[in-house]
Amino acid sequence: MSFIQENILFGLPLILLPVIIHLINRMRHKPRKWAAMQFLFAATRSSTSHSKIKNWLILAMRILAVLMLLLFLSRPLVGGWMGWAFGGAPDVIMLLVDRSASMESRITGTNKSRREYALEMIVGAAEKFEDKSHIVLLDSVTRKPQDIATASSIPELPDTQPSDTAADIPAMLQSAFDWLIDNQAGTAEIWIASDLQTTNWLPDDSRWKALIESFSSLKQEVRIRLLATTQESPMNASISVSELARMQSNEIGEVRIAVDIKRTKMNNDIEPIKQTINGITTEIEAKVNGQNTRWRHRIEIGDQSGGWGKLELAADGNPQDNITYYRYSDDHPMEGLVITENKLSSLWQAAASAVNRYGRKTAKLLAPSEFSKSDLRDVTLVVWHAPLPEGNAASVLREFINEGGRLVFFPDGESNTVRFIGLGWGEKQVAEKDPFKIGRWDEDQGPLANTDEGLLLPLNQLTVRQRQQVIGQAAVLAAFNDGQAFLARQTIGQGEVYFCSTLPLLTWSDLGDGLVLVPMIQRLLAAGSSRFQRNFISETGRVSAGDMQLEWTSVETGLRGNLQTEAGVYKSGDRWLVVNRPANENNFERVEDELVAALFSGLTFRLFQAERENTSLQSEIWDKFLILMLIALLVEAWLIRPKFNLESDKTTPGPLPANSTS
Repeated sequence: MSFIQENILFGLPLILLPVIIHLINRMRHKPRKWAAMQFLFAATRSSTSHSKIKNWLILAMRILAVLMLLLFLSRPLVGGWMGWAFGGAPDVIMLLVDRSASMESRITGTNKSRREYALEMIVGAAEKFEDKSHIVLLDSVTRKPQDIATASSIPELPDTQPSDTAADIPAMLQSAFDWLIDNQAGTAEIWIASDLQTTNWLPDDSRWKALIESFSSLKQEVRIRLLATTQESPMNASISVSELARMQSNEIGEVRIAVDIKRTKMNNDIEPIKQTINGITTEIEAKVNGQNTRWRHRIEIGDQSGGWGKLELAADGNPQDNITYYRYSDDHPMEGLVITENKLSSLWQAAASAVNRYGRKTAKLLAPSEFSKSDLRDVTLVVWHAPLPEGNAASVLREFINEGGRLVFFPDGESNTVRFIGLGWGEKQVAEKDPFKIGRWDEDQGPLANTDEGLLLPLNQLTVRQRQQVIGQAAVLAAFNDGQAFLARQTIGQGEVYFCSTLPLLTWSDLGDGLVLVPMIQRLLAAGSSRFQRNFISETGRVSAGDMQLEWTSVETGLRGNLQTEAGVYKSGDRWLVVNRPANENNFERVEDELVAALFSGLTFRLFQAERENTSLQSEIWDKFLILMLIALLVEAWLIRPKFNLESDKTTPGPLPANSTS
């Protein structure tokens, strides 16, 4: 319980007034001995205990009435996250509102989003403190504190509206702390409204420890109240483009995309999708398996050199994550580079050659000693069949991968201690009797995923006679029956590094047939083109300051848009910019209550879990105390009522007995 008029509570000693008055009244009557009273004492001795109980009850009712009056005047608040005993109205209330895309999830049984529900609860709570506390709003997009004059205006403010952004809760708390320091605030409460999405709370972030220490070091008291909007929502799916390349197939221009579709519930069915290409919308379908599916799709574009597109899912539990945008262009065609010095050079060149609208572009071929002179500015994939790089060559390749390029290593048959990003080659192994067989591989994503038509690559038919062990920690995309890796992947920055444990030589394997090697290399070639797309691709909330200075127009609506909060395809002069919501907003995982409480360990913290509590954030209960006061007064009046004889005395008392004394 907390109180709006907590100063009234200083009058609590007034509940002793009935006791003081009772004692004063007793002092007014001094006892006198009188012989005749002895008979009265004897006659009423049996009722003395009842009389004392009655007097104590009368005194208790009077004390209770005064107490209820004081509590009534102090305007107590109870319910939900406002239930701290004697919390009082703080000097400052900071409202930290999560406006991330996940907060637009609808609450089952209502038409409200989590954000709308949170704002409604906050407004109802903050209105009680408008005249007592300084209210400050801090949203997850701008992270700029702003004063709030009236709580009712909060839902209409631009900084509380929906957005396609992610949230950074530690950064929001840091901004709140800085404001408290800069403004030398007194006692403060921080109200946080969030859906506890893990990627927004970042519970493993090192900033949490420093934040809690900073708040604990403040001289004034700071209390944290968290409104967790984790109510049940209808089934939701999100969509995002993970890979994109403009290619030429059979003299037909194509855009090949890999789309990630994630769902909150396991389901295998057909997902309807609206596909928009340069403003023209058509209906297509995607086969979805389980909760996470990587769906590959081809779009014919003829001889178009560039354009933009949009994919939109059907309405579900959250409309904010149903759309993804992309742009295709042949401004930077795919190009492969092969580093080798043996007879496999022609095979590598054929597999890593790219086909674009201008024809076939053969992969460059260099010896390891010539790599230092190579130009990687237009390269999307490097195939490395030589001893692992060291020194300057390794540094150049790391930078290439960080920018989004792809690098695949094939074994040279020699075991050594050289490592590249923690991975290396172990001993060579030769199958003694039966060849090595691949038992499992990732069919949904990566270079070994199913074809656009849903067909498996024939990895289960691949015969491997020799292999070289991959050393180090990496994601295994394909493994032999004994668990050893056939293809391993390590992510660095925006790019990826792959280790394939066998060679396309008959003495090693059947990989040279091309049924597995060519699709794998071509997909890596296309995926590496993302290093060029970074110049015109960004995420909401992360658009560079330089780009924000330009005037951008949405190609979809023709209107100016807010690149920091609204996803879309924008154009400024000849420049294009594709802005999507951050990828981490497609993650549905939430932080557990116990972990959240542990993050605020050492501070006064209260968690209101909206999923399990349906009460309002707070409500005034002064009327309850008024009723209790009236009841106490009525009981006291009943106890002190005078007793009347209902029958008239019909006899006159006779004289006292002769032996009586007066």
